Amino acid sequence: MRPQPTRCRIFLSLALLCGVPAVGGCGSLLYRLTSPVPPAFIPNPVVLPPAEPEFVWSQVIDTVDDYFRVVREQPLQASREIVLEGRVETAYRTGASLFEPWRKDSTKGFERLQSTLQSIRRRAIITVRPEAGGYTVAVQVDKEIEDVDHEQFASEGAITSRQDGSVEQTGDFLEAEPKTLGWISLGRDVTLEQQILQEIVSRVTEPDRPKLLHH
Repeated sequence: MRPQPTRCRIFLSLALLCGVPAVGGCGSLLYRLTSPVPPAFIPNPVVLPPAEPEFVWSQVIDTVDDYFRVVREQPLQASREIVLEGRVETAYRTGASLFEPWRKDSTKGFERLQSTLQSIRRRAIITVRPEAGGYTVAVQVDKEIEDVDHEQFASEGAITSRQDGSVEQTGDFLEAEPKTLGWISLGRDVTLEQQILQEIVSRVTEPDRPKLLHH
């Protein structure tokens, strides 16, 4: 079944209205909401320079925790006795809308606009592998859209009367809200993968700012 939006379409009407040139300021707003994210510049997986494994792992966990809730964690281990890759799996999270600017799990532009108009959810899987002279970090963000039995606020098929004289008991059968049939994969959210990778690389490679001494 074709997925249907389960969030109010008033947001789409507002976006179309803002596209009218006569409305001052709305044109630039619409551009920020719908403009594509710049192309990816960081390879996935990305290579990190040598560092203490505990430090690298803590930076990965701190970064992921800003986006999703961690449900499974296998810490990175790299020593003479044992070498074990690190792996983090998160729970699915409903995509942040335009009215939740403090959340980071939807990137700016199309992804955040789509998460406002549709029921979108994402999860992340991060793998850190020890390599000769450093580490490789791979980020995978899975994206899915909700599949429902009918469109929200739709009237088609809401009430169907039989003409054969059979007695029907409607009771609680009539429901206004659509039912979730499942989730359909939309592939990977490359823009969010890039954002997470950029933050991890920045945390690991950029030195801390020196603290000011108070006399």
